[in-house]
Amino acid sequence: MQQMLDAGEVDVAIDELRWLLEGCSDLVRAHQLLGEIALTEGDLPLARGHFGYAFDICRAALPPGGLPGPLPYCLMENQALHESAKGLALCLDQLGNRDLARDVLREMQRWDPTDPLGAAAMLARLDGKPPPTKESSCE
Repeated sequence: MQQMLDAGEVDVAIDELRWLLEGCSDLVRAHQLLGEIALTEGDLPLARGHFGYAFDICRAALPPGGLPGPLPYCLMENQALHESAKGLALCLDQLGNRDLARDVLREMQRWDPTDPLGAAAMLARLDGKPPPTKESSCE
């Protein structure tokens, strides 16, 4: 799928992703990619919908008592969740729902305290504060 997008075949990629979702509506990576495409095309409500759906799918799969440990971004299995959460926070911010954006960003920080996608910097920007210095990264 990424090869199609890299080659500029956005319409073909959208059709393929939608086809995949017909077979499995909870395919997180497909929603994340469709969210990215919609965000790039400036369709914030559609992007928010795809990112939010992916975010909700993953949160529903988490244990009700909280996480037994971190969800590191370094693991490929977690990347679509983290990227969807970041996209959702961006959309919420741009749509004027900064409180929900803050909630999403705080949750991202709990999932992976190394903050590989810059949730702390986004939170600081939302709060009108300077971004924190980043000491560690996902390796």
